[in-house]
Order: sequence, then C-alpha cells, then structure tokens
Amino acid sequence: MSSDALANFFQRQKHLLAQERAAEVDRSSLLLSNCAPKLLEQKGLSLGGLGVVGVNIGLGGKTLVELERPTAYHSSPIFPPHGLRPGDLARIEANVSSAGPSKKAAKKPVENKASQVAEGVVYRVTDTRIVIAIDGSDSSSEDLDLPERCRVLKLANSVTYDRMDKTIDLLERIVGGTSNDKTSPEQTRLVQVLLAIALRSENIPIPDVKFFDESLNASQKDAVNFCLQAAEVACIHGPPGTGKTHTLIEIIRQLTATTPVNPKPLRLLVCGASNLSVDNILERLLALPPDDTGKKLKVTRIGHPARVMAHQSILDATLEMKASRTEQAVLAKDVKNELETALGVLSGKGKGVKGRGPRGAERRKMWDEVKALRKEYRQREGGVVNSVLSESQVVLATCHSAGGRQLRNLDFDVVIIDEATQALEAVCWIPILKAKKLILAGDPMQLPPTVLSVDKKKKVTKTATTKPSSGKAIDKDQAPDKISVAEGHSSDSEHSDSSETETELSADKEKPPPVKKDKPAVPKKSVSVLRPPRTLETTLFDRLEKMYGASIKRMLQVQYRMHADICDFPSKTLYASKLTSAPSVASHLLRDLPETHADSPDDEKEVLGTPVVFFDTAGCEYFERLEGDGDEGSRCNENEATVVKNWVDKLISAGVLASQIAVISPYQAQVTLLTSLIRPQYGSELEIGTVDGMQGREKDAVIISLVRSNETREVGFLKEKRRLNVAMTRAKRHLYLKRWLAWLEQNADVRYAGLE
Repeated sequence: MSSDALANFFQRQKHLLAQERAAEVDRSSLLLSNCAPKLLEQKGLSLGGLGVVGVNIGLGGKTLVELERPTAYHSSPIFPPHGLRPGDLARIEANVSSAGPSKKAAKKPVENKASQVAEGVVYRVTDTRIVIAIDGSDSSSEDLDLPERCRVLKLANSVTYDRMDKTIDLLERIVGGTSNDKTSPEQTRLVQVLLAIALRSENIPIPDVKFFDESLNASQKDAVNFCLQAAEVACIHGPPGTGKTHTLIEIIRQLTATTPVNPKPLRLLVCGASNLSVDNILERLLALPPDDTGKKLKVTRIGHPARVMAHQSILDATLEMKASRTEQAVLAKDVKNELETALGVLSGKGKGVKGRGPRGAERRKMWDEVKALRKEYRQREGGVVNSVLSESQVVLATCHSAGGRQLRNLDFDVVIIDEATQALEAVCWIPILKAKKLILAGDPMQLPPTVLSVDKKKKVTKTATTKPSSGKAIDKDQAPDKISVAEGHSSDSEHSDSSETETELSADKEKPPPVKKDKPAVPKKSVSVLRPPRTLETTLFDRLEKMYGASIKRMLQVQYRMHADICDFPSKTLYASKLTSAPSVASHLLRDLPETHADSPDDEKEVLGTPVVFFDTAGCEYFERLEGDGDEGSRCNENEATVVKNWVDKLISAGVLASQIAVISPYQAQVTLLTSLIRPQYGSELEIGTVDGMQGREKDAVIISLVRSNETREVGFLKEKRRLNVAMTRAKRHLYLKRWLAWLEQNADVRYAGLE
C-alpha cells in the first residue's frame, strides 16, 4: 500500500469528521442563539426553572450536580418532555424566563459571573431529577457557585469528536512510524490488514469444535468457526432476527474458555455502537452457567451506571459498583465523604448548612482543600479500578467509552464490535488499537450511522417508467414512480432517537469498481485497495467487504422473528433470497397468542389471521402537512394517523396487549401526532416512536405510518431502502403499512383506507 493512499485516507477521515463536528455545532448554536427559552424547551434542548439539591462526587473525582424543579416555582416536580440523555454535553447557567429570543444565552458569561456557569456531561436523568457530571479539572468547576435558579442547556458534543480525532492522529503516527510515545500501541498485523498494508492471513482450519450451545443452526456454527479460524479480522452479517447476539455469546465462550481449540483463555474487549447493544450482550453473559470448575465468567461493564439497563445484576457488573465493593475502596470512600462534605458547604446545600456558602478568603481556602482531596481520591480510585479490570476476562463498553481513562494502557487479545454497521469507522478504531484481533458484527442492509453533514445538494432524482396502479406510482424495484428527493427535510431529531436527515448509499455500494476489458480480473484474495471514504456513512464493515470481498464475512441465514410472508420481501430484495424463516415462526400469527380472541370468523381472519395488511390511501386525499419552517420542519398526516388509531383499537379489542404493539413512523411530527391520539387511551406500554429508534428491537404487531402523500409524488428519504428494511422487519406476526410497494399489492391483504 502506497504512502499516498494512506495519507489520502487519513486526510479524508479528518476532513469528514471536521465537517460533521461543524454541522453539529452549527445546528446547536443556531438553535441556542435564535430560540426563545420556551421554544428551546419545546424542542427538548433545555430544562428551565431548576434548583440545585445536592453536590456529590462520582467516579474519576467528577463533581455531580443534582438539580430538580422546586415546588416554589412549579406545580409539578415532573420534567416536561425533553431531549437530554445520559452522555449529552450540557451547560448549567442562570435561568432565563423571558419569552423573547435569548441570544445572550449563547455568549460567554461575563467574568464576574463565570463561577455561575458550568459545563459537563449529563450523568443521570429521572422523571424529576437530572445530574450533571463536571470534570474536576475544568477551570469552570474550580469554584462552583451556581445561581439559585438554573437552567440546563444541551450543547453540541465535542468530546466524542475530540476522541475520534485523537485516535485517527495516533493511528496515522503509528503507521508512519512517527509516534515517540512509549505507551502508544504498536503497528500490529491487524492494523496492517485493516489499512491494506498487508493481506489477510489464510484462515487456520479448526477441526471438531465442541459448541457450548448445540442449538445453534448451521449458519451460526459456520460463523463461529469462521471467527475462531480468522487470524486478524472476521465479519458476521446478521440480518434481522437471525440471532447475531446469540452467535456472539458462543464466540465469547469459546475464546474465554480452556478448550482443545483454545488452550489459553483470551482476554476480550466487547464494544458496541450503543449502550443498548452492549447491555444486551452483558445480560446474556451474566445469565451463562458456571464452567466445569464452578466459576462464573468475570465480566465488567465500563460506563456510567445511569446509562446501563436498570437491572440489578447488570448494575452490579458495572465498574463503579465493583470498585465500591473492594477492600481498597474503603479508604477511597473516606476521602470521597470528605470531598462531598466540603462541596456541600461551598454550595450551601450540605447538611446543617443554611443559606449561601462561605465567601472570600475562606472560600478560596476551602477550594484548595477540595483540589487536594480530589487528587488523593483519584490516586486511590485508580488503584481500585486497575485491580477490578485486571481480574476481568471480558470488559464491555461502547466504542467511545473504550477510549476513557479506565482502559488507558490496557491491552486485549480480541476486540468484538457489535452494531459495527451503525458506528463511524473512526470510533471503531478506539477499541481496535487495544487488540490483536477484530470481530465485527452487524447488518449493512439496515441503517448506517447518523450523519448530519451529508451533502443534500448532490442527491439524484430517480425516475421509473412503470405504469401507476390504483392512482399511485409503483417503481419496478421498491420505490414509487418519479421519486423526487423532497427539499428541506426535517432535522427535528432532537426529540427522536436518530436524525431524519436523508441518507443515500454510496456509489461504491451500488456499483463495483469496473474491470478493464484488456486485462484479466485480479483474483479477489489478492485485491487489497485502501480507498478514502466518500462519506462517514461508509463504515469499517462496508470498507472491509469492498476490500476483501465476501470471503471476509459469514452471513446468518435463519431468522427467528418474522412470519414467512413478512420475511419474504426483504429476503428477495436485500439478502439474495438467502434469508429463510425458522419453522417455529414461519406460520405464527396473532391468533396464536394466548390472550387473543375474535367475535366472528371474519374478525379472526382479518384482524388476527393475516400477517401483512396494506391500507391503500390512493384516492383518499390524505395529504401530508409540513410542521415547522424549512429545515426545522417535519411532516405529519392527520387522516393517516386516524386510520392507525382505528387499527390499534381493533387489535386491542381482539386481545392483543398494548405491550405487544409498536406504532412507528419515519417522521417525528407524525410520532408526536400519534402519541397525542393513542397514548391517553393505552398508556406508555404501547410503544410509539421513530423507525430509527426501533432498530434492533421487535414486537408482535408493528404498525408503520409512512406519512408521505402529495400530488407531486415526493417520497424524500423513504427511498432509503435500509430505513424501510428496518421498518418492515420489526414485526413478528403482523405488519400494517400505509403507502407501500408493488409487492404489497400482490402479496398483502389490501384494504381501502377511507374513514367513512
């Protein structure tokens, strides 16, 4: 691999990351500078009228500021809907109550009020309290003197980008041989293979692997074998419902146990693109039985306890909880108590403290004591953390968290990254540099990473010439005729799990590089070309598949979620007809659920006995409406929402439980509308959310509201086949769709959607 190709690759990664950082900062600063306080709250970017109720110390000596809504200013202590989540960057500042735009809020506070502003990370959120973790090394927290009434603002998160930038810089220095830091990772064979500096080693055959879980199907066993045999890197392609996590658990057991295949147990770092994916794996690992010697697998979860599942067993496996139970933790706890007492006095919120804290020289003296105590606490805590992690066979963290202080200078034998097709390549390199072997798992046919900086101006209008049917245009593939990308699409993702920014497949994904006719094609196993990514949506999984071909992965081929009719379309169009349905789910229907019942044979067939129902809105004039202005808008469809509500009523009346139903839509405005219609009657058990937020999950009955209905036949980002794939593969037994595709007209129970 030439040095020019490597330089181009690193330069392109840095450029794309800089663009993405700028896009997030621009969006955040625009909103914060132009929005009135009340509008900021409506957009979920702030919580106002808060008061400090406590100041504590967290892992790493961080100052934890706890805030709530005081009863003196609010009729209810419960927060209004908001978009502040654990891990978000946030600022605590003086409350602003004016109704007009608050441009001053985005500016730096004046010097004499610097101590009344603090920036940190959202640590914990409940219905009534929010905790902000402020790094003790920040100058803003050296003398924390917050106002009586505060507000919390969500800021653009630069921490993640800083860590990705540093990782790419480090990788470039390692490859270039210019890293002088003795603690820097070496240029391993894995790094060389991933960057096409060296070819992949041939897989080493392993005969007679004894599986811990004999219930694995043939494709799952093949994937396990493939990962054990790979010397540097292996990929698992797991379509929806195929047991990807189940397969990863078997791989982890094989690598951490002493077996003829694996004579020396290996140390693993297991990462994911999201906290949910990491916790799903952790939950399965904790449920494993002890080995032959009666010992359980030693696992530790890195990350804030507030960000993991609220199950006690999972909380007990977090680093913070484990560290608190060690013998060394007793001394650290004494120092922590002194710290919290001092901070309580300084904030005026400590026990026995009345009014404001000390002023002047006395205050400066106490802050000097706090600095000394914090330093001592970090030293003692560091020893406790190292002790816990050195005993762990498997450490779990998000890709981003793997670059934290706790794992600094720690090495692992294998790193496993789940949901690798939803993670930016740069963030995957954070854990990769800590290991000698890599296993990636994901599905490139589901949603890519959320990218704000995709250039919409380069979107292409796609047309088809097939004849419209029933008043609608149906494309010969999967998208309506005369697709025009709608301009000014919503970016109201501050309330949703993922941005509504339109994405498109890269050109490389659609068309393989052309082969010159006058030269024979090069054998695939020798092709190893490093190409700079076109956008950040090109994941490491995608890039490796392009570099090494299908030989670098194994696909799981049996799905255990969907009725065969629901599975049929995605299998044919996205998975080369290789995705099959397990006999246990191939014919299951809602009528097979124990609680369901029907008042008549017709109801049993139409409501409980049909796996795919298509309500045709052609000719109904159920036109969409744009909520908001321009790029800040999102679309909704009131008539369609009413049809959805009516169908929910029918399912519930037939005995389907609210907890077994999900209503999803690609548009946040439609989600908001559906919530206002359905939630008052059926409560929070009936899930309502975005398509993006449903990725990786399932329900017995899924109702999809696709919203788009207009005279110009614009479908916007609904043409993204990966988003539609996520939507249609969430349902186990029953799927209900609004404007769909030609396949539905041929295979679904088509019904007229009129409300009369």
